[in-house]
Amino acid sequence: MKSADTEFVGGPLDGTVLPIPLGPMLGVPKKYKVPVPAQGDSPARTLVYVRSKQVRGLSWFWRYEYDEAASTGAGPAGSAEATGPTEPAGPTGPVD
Repeated sequence: MKSADTEFVGGPLDGTVLPIPLGPMLGVPKKYKVPVPAQGDSPARTLVYVRSKQVRGLSWFWRYEYDEAASTGAGPAGSAEATGPTEPAGPTGPVD
């Protein structure tokens, strides 16, 4: 499986470069989640990093930036993806 060395900016992994597996279109995922187990009095949580484009001269590459708002909760319930709509969704098509 191919991977790309990807830089992490902000948060606990600031300055770290990790090999990230590439997807089917040879790109890194839009979000990268790092589970952190509970230690002492601190609960388990998930750090969330969001993909962003870094430009240097004429070339560009992907890097991950720390998303503090999505990382504050414990586990997947604290991420923005885990929250559903607050109102029920309407009909998906025309009503006959």
